[in-house]
Amino acid sequence: MAGKKELKLNQILEGDSVEMMRTIPSNSIDVIFADPPYNLQLAGNLLRPNNTKVDAVDEEWDQFESFAQYDKFTRSWLNEARRVLKETGTLWVIGSYHNIFRVGTSLQDMGFWILNDIIWRKTNPMPNFRGKRFTNAHETLIWCSKSQDAKAKFNYDAMKSLNEDLQMRSDWVLPICAGPERLKDKKTGRKAHPTQKPEALLHRVILSSSDPNDVILDPFFGSGTTGAVAKKLCRNFVGIERDINYINVAKKRLQEVVVPDEVDLLKTPSKKNEPRIPFGWLVERGLLEPGTVLSDTRNRHTAKVRADGSIISSHHRGSIHRVGALVQDAPACNGWTFWHLNVEGKKMPIDILRQKLRAEIH
Repeated sequence: MAGKKELKLNQILEGDSVEMMRTIPSNSIDVIFADPPYNLQLAGNLLRPNNTKVDAVDEEWDQFESFAQYDKFTRSWLNEARRVLKETGTLWVIGSYHNIFRVGTSLQDMGFWILNDIIWRKTNPMPNFRGKRFTNAHETLIWCSKSQDAKAKFNYDAMKSLNEDLQMRSDWVLPICAGPERLKDKKTGRKAHPTQKPEALLHRVILSSSDPNDVILDPFFGSGTTGAVAKKLCRNFVGIERDINYINVAKKRLQEVVVPDEVDLLKTPSKKNEPRIPFGWLVERGLLEPGTVLSDTRNRHTAKVRADGSIISSHHRGSIHRVGALVQDAPACNGWTFWHLNVEGKKMPIDILRQKLRAEIH
């Protein structure tokens, strides 16, 4: 069919971001990560105290005549981003104080729904050499869906697991790209790209909002960090870049990425999707005997298991959740994590038995 758009996966499209996005089919992208020009508005050379020049962002692509011109540019690429994004897809945009507030305004004006703003707090930010203002030690990521009612994908359990079973917060403490990870020109020793993002940052972005085989679009591909991390996590990517030097750097980088053999290792099952296991099943399967004593981690409360799958404390009887809430005088309680068994002198949450039974059944 003439004129039909084709989605070219795991490739870098050379050209202007807006023009290249127009070649992508509508509603075909799961996640967009955009690292657009920041419009830093740098004037003159930036020097260190020893009078050496700082390798700052002074490229033509980061320069705009006015805020109005930058806003027009922002709306043009966001308009295409909105078109290619699936109804359940999400968009990430990263920026600094120079541009992120203007981008945020455009996002809301265009109907996007902001889910979170993430603060990337840098452990090793570039110092403020002039000493006339605070050191810029963070950047902001805006994460949004196409509309308020859109059902955005969020891998809550994966992010919690990544954070040692604590809820992942919206402030991410990560170093800037440095050391062996920083790509450099072998001849000159200069940075291959002035704003290369660390892979750890993209790991969180992609892991949190996509699944294996999803399609990740980066309309400002640069040195290819998004593609490299997508490939490592078994996602498909589409990159757009107009600078042939950056494209060559990215292609070489992507060729060296090793793809995992076991895709299942990249998936974190959502607890919400796991089959329900009633507590009584542990009793009827013999994993818990009637009369078994359960307690909390500090031995402040105890209860005995009954044959019907309920438990009884000195004053209360009911489900593991209800009794757990009543003994604490709390509005609710997750009995699976509150109640513990004493196994060879060690406390073990009864949830371990639930997981064991779930594995046997399914």
